[in-house]
Amino acid sequence: MPNHAIGFIGLGRMGSRMGKRLLDAGHKVIICDTNEAALDALIRQGAERAGTAHEVADRAETVFASLPSPPIVQEVALGAKGVIHGKAVKTFIDVSTTGPRVAKLVFAGLGERGIAALDCPVSGGLAGAEKGTLSLMVSGPKDAFEAVKPVLAVFGRIFFIGEQPGAGQMMKLTNNLLAAAAIAITSEAMVMGVKAGLDPSVMCDVFNVSTGRNSATQDKFPRSVIPGTFDFGFATGLSYKDVRLCLDEAEAMGVPTPVGAAVRQMLSITNAVYGPDSDFTCMVRPIESWAGVEVRGK
Repeated sequence: MPNHAIGFIGLGRMGSRMGKRLLDAGHKVIICDTNEAALDALIRQGAERAGTAHEVADRAETVFASLPSPPIVQEVALGAKGVIHGKAVKTFIDVSTTGPRVAKLVFAGLGERGIAALDCPVSGGLAGAEKGTLSLMVSGPKDAFEAVKPVLAVFGRIFFIGEQPGAGQMMKLTNNLLAAAAIAITSEAMVMGVKAGLDPSVMCDVFNVSTGRNSATQDKFPRSVIPGTFDFGFATGLSYKDVRLCLDEAEAMGVPTPVGAAVRQMLSITNAVYGPDSDFTCMVRPIESWAGVEVRGK
């Protein structure tokens, strides 16, 4: 059994599942969130409650954060009631998608107090968080990474991206740009085929043994678009945020992203029409509306 507590701040759709995996692995888990229902669900399974990030860091040597935006991560890590003031914490691990700039700020701020910071964004969706099959993209001090590696293994497959703070975040942003782009272009192809009279399920079958194969044709369209459920498990607002962060970094580095800009625009339209809480597979719906057809099973 582990001999010290682990903190987990942020119990949203991903965080709640990751917290449960820690509990199932036998860890003592100290949790913090503004959502009472999310807290109660894990407390019933054995977690202990803390009122602030500071309190979590007073009681746990390793503290995870799974939060929705860069400003919230920065506040939780470095704010007046943040992890930085904790007496017990040795390592802070951010599994959110915040971009490299905030990761570097958090690394520097916590480092002044002798607290190691690892950025560790994850990919694999709600199913991956639940089953422990996430991809973890970790960067930061190698010794701190090695110390927490057995805990990280509870969540899935680990990739050490490098010691440079923010490298894991950069890896995640590029991945999420590709994932969103796959949905956008697959939406156009599928709507075109359906309007021409093709069966969308057959289209995916053909794509998936041909050169058009991608993550949207293999998984997202068969699971969430063709059945019309739009429940893949990743919010449009979060995808839009991630793509904006990615393109901001690209612009700062002088890397042109004309295709990425088109993907950002499609997410902006989807976000405006269907709302930030809609599933990001709803990117197909504006194109369906404009074309006058729906990509659904018969």
